[in-house]
Amino acid sequence: MSKLRVGVIGLGMGRNHIKGFQRHEKADVVAIADVDEAKLKQVGEEYGVKKSFRSGEELIENASKLDLDIISVATPNKFHCGLSIASMQAGCHVLCEKPLAMNAGEGREMEKVSQETGCRLMVNFSFRFKDAAQALKRQVDAGRLGDIYYARTVWLRRRGMPGFGGWFGQKALSGGGPLIDLGVHRIDLALWLMGYPDPTYVLGSTYDHIAQEVARKEKKDFDVEDLAVAMVKFDNNATLVAEASWASNIEEKGLQEIRLMGTEGGLLYNNTHKKDAELYYESEGDHYNACLNAVGSPAPSAMEHFVDCILNDKPHIASVREGVVVMELLDAIYESAEKGEPVKLQ
Repeated sequence: MSKLRVGVIGLGMGRNHIKGFQRHEKADVVAIADVDEAKLKQVGEEYGVKKSFRSGEELIENASKLDLDIISVATPNKFHCGLSIASMQAGCHVLCEKPLAMNAGEGREMEKVSQETGCRLMVNFSFRFKDAAQALKRQVDAGRLGDIYYARTVWLRRRGMPGFGGWFGQKALSGGGPLIDLGVHRIDLALWLMGYPDPTYVLGSTYDHIAQEVARKEKKDFDVEDLAVAMVKFDNNATLVAEASWASNIEEKGLQEIRLMGTEGGLLYNNTHKKDAELYYESEGDHYNACLNAVGSPAPSAMEHFVDCILNDKPHIASVREGVVVMELLDAIYESAEKGEPVKLQ
């Protein structure tokens, strides 16, 4: 079988996309695009990609000539929707960097085009593809936790505002701060482990005290939050608490953690410590802690998984529908924070 031909737009996060696709023996990255000419030259030479374009639109216009099968969109968030839709209308499957879009409305538009064109649209929820995450998902699906009724998902940084003064801190380009940047990963990972229950309402708060002080001192533009917190209720009566920050006065330099509590057991997945994950359960009146030693087959990257699913005509995970659900939650959290009251989703 011939290789799937791939184009990558955006060479910040796009470098990881290139590496992921190049690890698959049946994928060939044949074209790249970025507005930065120096970056185009450097990345092209580093990864052996000969064809380059100064814009994503130009790459998409040449998709037919290049015989592209897949286009990866790894640009600032503002451009995810337009470039993904144009790629699908050009007949290409799309792997879109997280978040899916700037808001749920854009996400639903992308979902509609995917359905109309028959082209796949997958979101790069990359944390699902960690070995420990895959192993924990197998345990949850096997019923080891029973019915999950509570979850807490966290990504907190003590100080870690990306490229301060750049596009991450500009709502017009990013759509928001750490909630849409970091929280999107943790919320998806928690929902995936929980089986993606249907959210019913959200209560959220956002703050920007630390970042605004930095912005004032450095005379930089910054109009998004530096901390977001939320509580989500689901139709099965489960509850999710989520926290995401770029700047917070905490002990740790950074903390990435998910806790799930179920009727038969619980789990802790901590990406910060060497101890990846533990299961907690009771048997015959005794309480056990089972430490995960993920020594099975390495989990594929999102890019390798996407290629496999296309070649074998099987469904991929991290679907556009799940991407839309996450965007609906993010929108509701921001709306609740602005209004100072809960927001209903159903």
